[in-house]
Amino acid sequence: MIKKIKQFLAQAVISIGILTLVLSCGVSKSLKENLDVSQYRTQIPERVQLNDTTFTISDNFLRKNKQGLWELYVSGNPLELGLKTGSLTQELFNEQEDIFIKKIDELVPSKGYQKLLRKFLAWFNRKMYLNIDEQFKAELLGVSKYASPHYDYVAKPYQRVMYFHGAHDIGHALQDLALVGCSSFAAWGNQTDDGKLVIGRNFDFYAGDDFAKNKIVAFVAPDKGHAFMSVTWGGMIGVVSGMNDQGLSVTINAGKSQFPLIAKTPVSLVTREILQYAATIEEAIAIAKKREVFVSESIFVGSAKDKKAAIIEVSPQNFGVYEVENSNQLICANHFQSAAYMEDKKNQKHILESHSQYRYERMEELLKETSKVDPKAVVGILRNKEGLDDKKIGYGNEKALNQLLAHHGIVFKPEDLMVWVSSNPYQMGEFVAYDLKKIFKDKDSIEPTNTIATNNANISADPFLDTDTYKDYERYRALRNEIEAAINHELAIEQAKLQQLIALNPNFWEGYYLAGVYNYEKGYEALARSYFLAAEKKEITTVPDRESVARYIRKINRR
Repeated sequence: MIKKIKQFLAQAVISIGILTLVLSCGVSKSLKENLDVSQYRTQIPERVQLNDTTFTISDNFLRKNKQGLWELYVSGNPLELGLKTGSLTQELFNEQEDIFIKKIDELVPSKGYQKLLRKFLAWFNRKMYLNIDEQFKAELLGVSKYASPHYDYVAKPYQRVMYFHGAHDIGHALQDLALVGCSSFAAWGNQTDDGKLVIGRNFDFYAGDDFAKNKIVAFVAPDKGHAFMSVTWGGMIGVVSGMNDQGLSVTINAGKSQFPLIAKTPVSLVTREILQYAATIEEAIAIAKKREVFVSESIFVGSAKDKKAAIIEVSPQNFGVYEVENSNQLICANHFQSAAYMEDKKNQKHILESHSQYRYERMEELLKETSKVDPKAVVGILRNKEGLDDKKIGYGNEKALNQLLAHHGIVFKPEDLMVWVSSNPYQMGEFVAYDLKKIFKDKDSIEPTNTIATNNANISADPFLDTDTYKDYERYRALRNEIEAAINHELAIEQAKLQQLIALNPNFWEGYYLAGVYNYEKGYEALARSYFLAAEKKEITTVPDRESVARYIRKINRR
């Protein structure tokens, strides 16, 4: 029974990411009333719409560039930042909420289960507000003024927006990282073409295609602390990937976590605080140390001032810092590397059973093959779809660095204050270049109707997008979803469709596995066995996946 409850919660929470946190109503009704924003100006100018994709509030703006990325610039005190962000992005924010509500109705159609989920999340998030800094509460309050009124029956806007920020954390805690398998690396000194630090990362948090459709590249100039940029989405003020005007970058990679008993500080707000108030690795460590988190996370920090990168490893009961000696490169997947976690049993098990170590070794391999790393080489590594030794492991395999599901890929060059952000799809579209020196130090020269990107430094889209192989992969994804739904609802599937699924992605174990499961459930055991044996010969993603295939074979062999 406990297992079934956990599976239900895992499916519901992860599959919709932020939405389930939106359902966390029932927390202290005085939460908003206890927030004092009297020191801030509570009114902002009206938003002006210049065209379908350009909006302004005084000299702050939101616009969509030709690559499909939304570019947001906001400035002011915490409440103003929230109000301006909410006003400028309100359609994007409301669309995200629409997506989430539809998703939960699809995945959890039972009103009774939805009520159970609301109660669980209300209990889980009951203390989160005590662990969020007042300035960020004020900003969240500003954003919440523009939340969709259609969902007030679910929870009050301020509560919805606050719990929104724990989605990444609770998501990987419930689903054991199945949808947050991120990869990051840095090189500097003799490893790069000019000796300067360069960092690359894939953010592989997947909550559906619609979730990643409207990416926002936000440029934030707060009245206190450092100006910074981050890649985000409607309603989100936390940071998953970003860099400030001091050349300090942060990204987050989920670690192995026990299921937490209570929400504390969302990691994305810890990294937001680091970006806004730290200029060096030492300062970033000091900020991370003073915040209590509720899941395990690697915070990958690059620093122009230190001319290197380091990893801050945080968890509810432990804290570590990992830096390399006698090396000018640093690699991070989804396991911890510092001495503080050497004896951690969960971390050790995760290294053995997940795809984290495999991706780590693949990054090592590709960096070794690259004589001098530059931003284009970094993008090439982030887009790599093969396994170790260039083995064909199937498209969409989570052992690949490019799992063909990334929300975004990003490249930082901290000493030059340059950043490149991928456009859709995944990290395969054009990487758009942004010069933070120009954006933050020469703001008066920027026109809202013109892109703030440095387009002559862009990195081209992956030629793979123009191939029949890519088109086959997208057809594979659609057919896989159809077949999984049919299996779950015990519907009939034509054998020709199962064969087509495999033919569209022949090197991927998953297609063979699904064909095996369907035929096993229908009693066609000889045919099922042949598919499971074929799956065993492929590069299976994790140890539990491989054990699942082996279990089916043993069951058939025993009969």
